[in-house]
Amino acid sequence: MTTRNYLGEFEQVVLLALMRLGEDAYGVTIRREIEKRTGRAISLGAIYPTLNRLEDKGLVSSFMGEPSAIRGGRAKRHFILEAAGLAALHRSRDMLASLWQGHGHEVDPNPGAAR
Repeated sequence: MTTRNYLGEFEQVVLLALMRLGEDAYGVTIRREIEKRTGRAISLGAIYPTLNRLEDKGLVSSFMGEPSAIRGGRAKRHFILEAAGLAALHRSRDMLASLWQGHGHEVDPNPGAAR
Protein backbone atom coordinates (compact mmCIF):
# COMPACT_ATOMS: atom_id res chain seq x y z
CA MET A 1 0.00 0.00 0.00
CA THR A 2 1.40 3.41 -0.96
CA THR A 3 1.34 6.54 1.15
CA ARG A 4 -1.26 9.05 -0.01
CA ASN A 5 0.64 12.05 -1.34
CA TYR A 6 -2.23 14.02 -2.81
CA LEU A 7 -4.65 16.45 -1.24
CA GLY A 8 -8.32 15.84 -0.61
CA GLU A 9 -10.82 18.42 -1.84
CA PHE A 10 -11.36 20.06 1.55
CA GLU A 11 -7.62 20.14 2.23
CA GLN A 12 -7.17 22.00 -1.05
CA VAL A 13 -9.95 24.44 -0.16
CA VAL A 14 -8.40 25.14 3.26
CA LEU A 15 -4.90 25.63 1.82
CA LEU A 16 -6.25 27.97 -0.86
CA ALA A 17 -8.07 29.99 1.81
CA LEU A 18 -4.79 30.28 3.76
CA MET A 19 -3.03 31.46 0.61
CA ARG A 20 -5.66 34.15 0.04
CA LEU A 21 -5.75 35.33 3.67
CA GLY A 22 -2.02 35.57 4.32
CA GLU A 23 -1.29 36.86 7.84
CA ASP A 24 -4.99 37.12 8.71
CA ALA A 25 -5.60 33.35 8.57
CA TYR A 26 -7.21 32.00 11.73
CA GLY A 27 -10.27 29.80 12.29
CA VAL A 28 -13.05 32.35 11.81
CA THR A 29 -11.47 34.15 8.84
CA ILE A 30 -10.67 30.82 7.17
CA ARG A 31 -14.30 29.73 7.57
CA ARG A 32 -15.59 33.04 6.18
CA GLU A 33 -13.25 32.88 3.19
CA ILE A 34 -14.30 29.34 2.35
CA GLU A 35 -17.99 30.13 2.70
CA LYS A 36 -17.61 33.29 0.59
CA ARG A 37 -15.69 31.55 -2.21
CA THR A 38 -17.54 28.22 -2.30
CA GLY A 39 -21.05 29.04 -1.10
CA ARG A 40 -20.76 26.10 1.31
CA ALA A 41 -21.55 26.43 5.02
CA ILE A 42 -18.52 25.21 6.96
CA SER A 43 -18.23 24.58 10.70
CA LEU A 44 -15.14 25.36 12.72
CA GLY A 45 -15.38 21.72 13.82
CA ALA A 46 -14.47 20.73 10.26
CA ILE A 47 -11.72 23.31 9.81
CA TYR A 48 -9.56 22.70 12.89
CA PRO A 49 -9.00 18.94 12.42
CA THR A 50 -8.08 19.63 8.80
CA LEU A 51 -5.64 22.37 9.83
CA ASN A 52 -4.11 20.06 12.45
CA ARG A 53 -3.70 17.28 9.86
CA LEU A 54 -2.11 19.72 7.38
CA GLU A 55 0.24 20.93 10.10
CA ASP A 56 1.21 17.33 10.94
CA LYS A 57 2.06 16.86 7.24
CA GLY A 58 4.26 19.99 7.31
CA LEU A 59 2.07 21.87 4.82
CA VAL A 60 1.07 24.62 7.25
CA SER A 61 2.40 25.99 10.50
CA SER A 62 0.68 27.88 13.29
CA PHE A 63 1.43 30.33 16.04
CA MET A 64 -0.52 31.99 18.81
CA GLY A 65 -1.20 35.68 18.32
CA GLU A 66 -1.42 38.28 21.02
CA PRO A 67 -4.53 38.32 23.21
CA SER A 68 -7.21 40.66 21.91
CA ALA A 69 -9.40 42.83 24.13
CA ILE A 70 -12.16 42.53 21.53
CA ARG A 71 -12.21 38.76 21.96
CA GLY A 72 -12.23 38.89 25.75
CA GLY A 73 -8.47 38.54 26.03
CA ARG A 74 -8.20 35.26 24.14
CA ALA A 75 -5.33 34.77 21.73
CA LYS A 76 -6.02 33.54 18.19
CA ARG A 77 -4.16 30.66 16.59
CA HIS A 78 -2.91 31.87 13.20
CA PHE A 79 -1.98 29.57 10.33
CA ILE A 80 0.65 30.01 7.63
CA LEU A 81 0.84 28.21 4.30
CA GLU A 82 4.32 26.71 4.09
CA ALA A 83 6.31 26.21 0.87
CA ALA A 84 5.48 22.48 1.04
CA GLY A 85 1.78 23.36 1.17
CA LEU A 86 2.05 25.59 -1.88
CA ALA A 87 3.95 22.84 -3.71
CA ALA A 88 1.23 20.33 -2.77
CA LEU A 89 -1.42 22.69 -4.18
CA HIS A 90 0.52 22.98 -7.43
CA ARG A 91 0.88 19.18 -7.68
CA SER A 92 -2.82 18.74 -7.04
CA ARG A 93 -3.77 21.36 -9.64
CA ASP A 94 -1.41 19.82 -12.20
CA MET A 95 -2.71 16.30 -11.56
CA LEU A 96 -6.32 17.39 -12.07
CA ALA A 97 -5.46 19.39 -15.20
CA SER A 98 -3.66 16.33 -16.58
CA LEU A 99 -6.71 14.17 -16.01
CA TRP A 100 -8.91 16.71 -17.82
CA GLN A 101 -6.61 16.96 -20.85
CA GLY A 102 -7.60 15.12 -23.99
CA HIS A 103 -11.29 14.75 -23.15
CA GLY A 104 -12.58 17.82 -24.96
CA HIS A 105 -13.15 19.60 -21.66
CA GLU A 106 -9.73 21.13 -21.03
CA VAL A 107 -9.27 23.27 -17.95
CA ASP A 108 -8.38 26.91 -18.55
CA PRO A 109 -5.52 27.62 -16.11
CA ASN A 110 -6.50 31.33 -16.07
CA PRO A 111 -10.31 31.36 -16.35
CA GLY A 112 -10.60 35.05 -15.37
CA ALA A 113 -7.92 36.30 -17.78
CA ALA A 114 -8.87 38.30 -20.86
CA ARG A 115 -8.39 36.49 -24.16
